[in-house]
Amino acid sequence: MPGGFFIGPLEVRFYGIIIVSGAVLGAWLATREAKRRGHNPDIVWDLLIYLMIGGIIGARIWHIFTPSPNILVRDSITGQMVNPYFAGGTIHILDILAIWKGGLGIPGAVIGGAIVLYFYSKANKINFAEWADIIAPSMALGQGVGRWGNYFNQELYGAPTNLLWKIFIDPAHRLPAYLAVDYYHPLFFYESLWNFFNMFLLIWISRRYADRLRTGDIFLVYLIVYPVGRFFLDFLRLDASMVGGININQTIMGVVALCSAGFLYFRHRKVRTT
Repeated sequence: MPGGFFIGPLEVRFYGIIIVSGAVLGAWLATREAKRRGHNPDIVWDLLIYLMIGGIIGARIWHIFTPSPNILVRDSITGQMVNPYFAGGTIHILDILAIWKGGLGIPGAVIGGAIVLYFYSKANKINFAEWADIIAPSMALGQGVGRWGNYFNQELYGAPTNLLWKIFIDPAHRLPAYLAVDYYHPLFFYESLWNFFNMFLLIWISRRYADRLRTGDIFLVYLIVYPVGRFFLDFLRLDASMVGGININQTIMGVVALCSAGFLYFRHRKVRTT
């Protein structure tokens, strides 16, 4: 499967096109939500470039320090499987910068984007929590679209399957233990659907319960719904990122979902009892 096309000597990767498309569609949705809430929608376009930079940096850092097993390489001295970005005791800068080849971690993207939004809100005197609410459905939309970049890179596939919607993975992109297996769960597709569901749910909640919501609630719901889906989908992953013997992404998703649900519950329980 081609991963892109050439314009003269320049290679254009489908992965990058889809990531940018998801970001632009998300920004468009955020402008609609900002306008509905009585804010200047131009703020969204001003924010977009900063959020993309912060999100990509955060996502790349997350990926680099929590690599999946299928990208590990064998150390020529110790014979152990090691992080390719630091193999041989050397920091491989060119590989770290090659984001067009894939390798972005969603948890890092959310953290990076949140940090950027926090400092932007301080500098421009806007309410961080409210703008996090505005942007939350857009993040879900961007993720839903962006996951299709994994399809073109033949990554984020799940366990072997013979279901009707199975996908073929080229041998070059298979894990060593599964070289003889042709078809797998389209895990990227499952996660894409979950993100679209999350987007519609957040929009519906923001309108249906507008009189009960507190500022920041929509973002908290995002931090519950997405991690719950990611937690259960990770049971299908063959290339889970293992740190200290645990599936680090699945574990963190579970912790984030529980903490966010607890915080959402207690902030509303406090309102009802006062």
